[in-house]
Amino acid sequence: MEYQPKPIDTSAVVVDEEIQALTERLAQNNHEVWAARRVAEGWRYGPRRDDVRKEHPGLVPYSQLPESEKQYDRSTVMETIKAMLAMGYRIDGA
Repeated sequence: MEYQPKPIDTSAVVVDEEIQALTERLAQNNHEVWAARRVAEGWRYGPRRDDVRKEHPGLVPYSQLPESEKQYDRSTVMETIKAMLAMGYRIDGA
């Protein structure tokens, strides 16, 4: 049987500017969580990914990531936020 992904439909969800601004901070946190896990597993920075040597080029501060990697984190965060809103949850500012 072929896998058929069925993500939550977020096409009608609109987020305000405050949530959009929050996305960048959460994207940075997403990277920090990923990097912390990798480091805890013995990974370190390397110019190219090497699973045997446990080296990864993404083990740098978020500010030093290529824009494509930052965009991946932003997209992941935004889709999570939009899915929460589509399911009826609310996000109240601090």
